[in-house]
Amino acid sequence: MGQIITQVDAFTNIAFAGNPAAVCVLPTPQDEGWMQNVAQEMNLSETAFLVRQDDGFNLRWFTPKLEVPLCGHATLASAHVLWSEGHLSQNEVARFYTKSGVLIAKSQGEWIELDFPVNHSQETVAPRELKAALGVPYKSVFLNSLGYLVELESEDLVRQIQPNFQILKTLPTSEIIVTSLTHPDSEFDFVSRFFAPGLGIDEDPVTGATHCCLAPFWRDRLHKNELLAYQASSRGGVVKVYYDGGDRVFLSGQAVTVMRGELITG
Repeated sequence: MGQIITQVDAFTNIAFAGNPAAVCVLPTPQDEGWMQNVAQEMNLSETAFLVRQDDGFNLRWFTPKLEVPLCGHATLASAHVLWSEGHLSQNEVARFYTKSGVLIAKSQGEWIELDFPVNHSQETVAPRELKAALGVPYKSVFLNSLGYLVELESEDLVRQIQPNFQILKTLPTSEIIVTSLTHPDSEFDFVSRFFAPGLGIDEDPVTGATHCCLAPFWRDRLHKNELLAYQASSRGGVVKVYYDGGDRVFLSGQAVTVMRGELITG
């Protein structure tokens, strides 16, 4: 039998929403070239590759273009596959060994909680091309290890923005988080979107790694540890965020298996 690949919609409880990721639980390690080829073939924002290791799994993430050091939605999808396909029992913790350290996932009923490293942002002077690339006014610009974090004036601007990706690619970093407070009557605390043309992803539908940046950003402004976030891409997705000011962020989401196939060549 060939390699089984499972496609999961993450940060959603319904199919065809959230962020799709492919998950490969490998019987033995594979070389980087093969994994990159599979990720390119799947053509999703991320494909996750897992190999059992000691008390957990080695986990790596590839976009169609390159390997990335951290991916939230593909980690959520990976944990979902481990439990739903019987690699782990539902009461076992999923422990992942990654280039971003050890990551933990726990099953909590219909939700999965991820334990991730926090990513702080520092206010910065934006390059003049950023305003042209975004095409909308902004309140402030910050920088973190993922890219720029840009606070916009309103939720409507976050939802309506249509960046110029050609200009974005000319910036020192082409990874851009845009965010704002929600409308007063919203069930969510803040909204965001994430554009990453440099990674081969014009817009990522729902992004765990960005919420490692957004957690301290909005905790400092809203003065609350528990936040409910909505990533306002065309697919949309919900992220529960808990951050108490330490060095870890806890992100919770749901996941749905939508497809399972067999790689029969390569």
